Amino acid sequence: MSMLLAFAPFIVFALFDRLPGVVPALSAAAALSAVLLLRDWLTPKRTVKVLEIGTVLLFGGLAVFALATHTEWSLLGVRLRVDAGLLLVVLASMAIGQPFTLQYAKEQTPPEVWVLPGFKLVNMVITAAWAVAFALMVLADVAMVYLPSLPLWVGIAVTVAAIVGAIRFTQWYPEHMRARFEAAAGG
Repeated sequence: MSMLLAFAPFIVFALFDRLPGVVPALSAAAALSAVLLLRDWLTPKRTVKVLEIGTVLLFGGLAVFALATHTEWSLLGVRLRVDAGLLLVVLASMAIGQPFTLQYAKEQTPPEVWVLPGFKLVNMVITAAWAVAFALMVLADVAMVYLPSLPLWVGIAVTVAAIVGAIRFTQWYPEHMRARFEAAAGG
């Protein structure tokens, strides 16, 4: 559940971008990201996470850029930037060998599990599944920006399906691999 809470700034952004506008939505998402980051920094047994650092930088950077340059992004244009930024954060976490799910998994498992050979691999695969989901969202955003005749529900459907798929995979895959490892060890 902690990992899903890390996506709360994206939900705040999605809710606010239509009413108060792009810059207030980016600012609200950056502020919530900062609160989540501060919570993890100040709470014992919690760690500051790559995803939360990336989220603060993404929303804060976009808000500052929009304010400094007086840029007026369309709703779809800013969503493309946010989703692409999120994809980059996830890919960067994999590139540095610290898949973003690893930090959440360590908070939910005992330290003796962390050293098991498949632990990091499972987290790399789960993070890759999230990267695929975000890539699908970026592709949907691109289609919505460059094919304006495409109905809005198509982009929404792709986004919802991608997120639900990633959540279900995240719930299913560790149990599946645990069963495979136990079967291999017992057989």
